[in-house]
Amino acid sequence: MVALRVVFEAMAQAFQQLRSNPLRSFLSLLGISIGIFCIIGVLSAVDSLEDNVRGSLEKLGNDVVYVKKWPWADASGAWWKYIKRPNPDYDDYEAVQAKAKTTEMVSYHVVIGFKTVKFGNNSVEGSVLIGASYEFGEMFSLEFDRGRYFSTSEYYYGAPKILLGYTVAEELFENIDPIGRTVKMMGRKYEVIGVLEKAGDDLLNPLNFDECILVSYPNARNLANLKSTQVFDTSVSIKAAEGIPVVQMKDEVRGILRAERRLKPREEDNFSLNELSMISSVFDSFFGVLNLIGIVIGLFAMLVGIVSVANIMFVSVKERTSLIGIKKALGAKQYAILLEFLIESIILCLIGGAFGLVLVAVVITILSNAIDFDMYLSFGNAVLGVAVSAIVGVVSGFIPALRASQMDPVDAMRK
Repeated sequence: MVALRVVFEAMAQAFQQLRSNPLRSFLSLLGISIGIFCIIGVLSAVDSLEDNVRGSLEKLGNDVVYVKKWPWADASGAWWKYIKRPNPDYDDYEAVQAKAKTTEMVSYHVVIGFKTVKFGNNSVEGSVLIGASYEFGEMFSLEFDRGRYFSTSEYYYGAPKILLGYTVAEELFENIDPIGRTVKMMGRKYEVIGVLEKAGDDLLNPLNFDECILVSYPNARNLANLKSTQVFDTSVSIKAAEGIPVVQMKDEVRGILRAERRLKPREEDNFSLNELSMISSVFDSFFGVLNLIGIVIGLFAMLVGIVSVANIMFVSVKERTSLIGIKKALGAKQYAILLEFLIESIILCLIGGAFGLVLVAVVITILSNAIDFDMYLSFGNAVLGVAVSAIVGVVSGFIPALRASQMDPVDAMRK
């Protein structure tokens, strides 16, 4: 009962301070609000950015390995070494598909370059032409705004069928339904059988096909020399079978590719087996640095807030010195006086922290609507803001509260 009475009295005194000296209290709590805004604002922004980036990368698949000439982790350190490597080719794809026992699916695609697509008097330049294997659509979970993917016979016979990215189709056909229409590319006629769904608004979108055009790999072989070094990019994508660890699949694929490329036992791999975890590890340190910057900036602001709240508490102790003396003379324990002022300090800091969190929520909402990027204040960050405010209250109020609790009741009443 005594503890509850002390808590309620401390709360009443805290709100009395705000009412009696609103300007002084506002300026003092402003440091806490700004500190919480800096810390929680930066943490929320970084969390939103991290979720957006990682969510985008997860579209690549956590159980998929990508055979490339370049490693994703650290390619810059040995550029000359990697540039000499051969691009993964269709033979690699066929070898893995035929021999691997730990895979669920294997696909292959080659980026041929920038091409112009024409329909009537309209044309779209700079469309990225991709020659894709039959499994490509399922591997990357292609979704269609309209139309469909290549049928089995269309793929294997290299039929002149084409898939258009959303932006390409929109610019080429405007308000006309493109399905079944004939377009021209590289002097050849193609029937449009599908339009890919518009890519999302993710900050990092590894599967953005909006400005791409896709043909089947057998058809692409008639358009260009796909083993030429002039192709932009090639990749073999390999999905692990259910229940098979990616590490086990990588070991098997490495052996198959080394045998396919006739590498001697002591020769290094002339290919890279990339997976999502490589990119994630790079982003871990990046986001860690961003969080650290926000915390450092916030701590400086919190330091100002601690001094400001401590000043309020010293003034509060001075104004109520005689009242403290009376309470002690009537039998109030030292811990009760200490707890009363400490709780008052915590309440004041919580109020300042609450204003900081409200400010974070308002700014995040405005930014989300203004830049079309999903930002949010997580429950964890809100709890962290409250906890930091409470800790600041303890730190800034402890010395004034201790001084109040140690006052001599006779001397206090005389003052």
